[in-house]
Amino acid sequence: MVKLYVEGGGDYDFLRAKCRQGFNEFLQKAGFKGNMPRIVACGGRANAFDRFTTALSQGETAFLLLDSEDLVLVSSPWEHLRLRTGDKFEKPPAARDDQCHLMVVCMEAWFLADKPLLVTFFGQGFNGNVLPARKDIEQISKSELFTALARATKTCKTKAPYDKGEHSFDLLGRIDPAVVRKASPWADRFINALATAMQIA
Repeated sequence: MVKLYVEGGGDYDFLRAKCRQGFNEFLQKAGFKGNMPRIVACGGRANAFDRFTTALSQGETAFLLLDSEDLVLVSSPWEHLRLRTGDKFEKPPAARDDQCHLMVVCMEAWFLADKPLLVTFFGQGFNGNVLPARKDIEQISKSELFTALARATKTCKTKAPYDKGEHSFDLLGRIDPAVVRKASPWADRFINALATAMQIA
């Protein structure tokens, strides 16, 4: 069995359940329906890294998916995590580059790839004009992403302003993976590597 250790869900069981559900729905639409990895929502990124490392040491086929948090300036995800202040994660000896994946800079960047969904999801009062217009979504900083989502949703009539715990995993389950892959090379890399592993496992 392939296991996917993901950052997300915080410290609460109900949020981790929503995290698993969101990724489950996203991956099913990405072509994994009927052949899914086991999704392990780990809360914080350090816990995800630790659980992934333990899984490798026990001989599991495992993948790690984290927010990059910062712009990625190197080609290796492990090198990004090693260099990043606050992480300093050393690549486990048994790990390959294709087992480590990044949401650049965070999951919210994926949402910007599917702006029509945001309009439908948030409904009346949503102001998409304040969202970054650039198509290279991986070059948008985390602070810019969250500021833009807050501004775009502050006058919504049927939903509260964007809140990661309340909205992120619902949106994840609804976005179009094909659109995300086209806009995000790192997301495309993740789906390709997981697909290869699932065919082997």
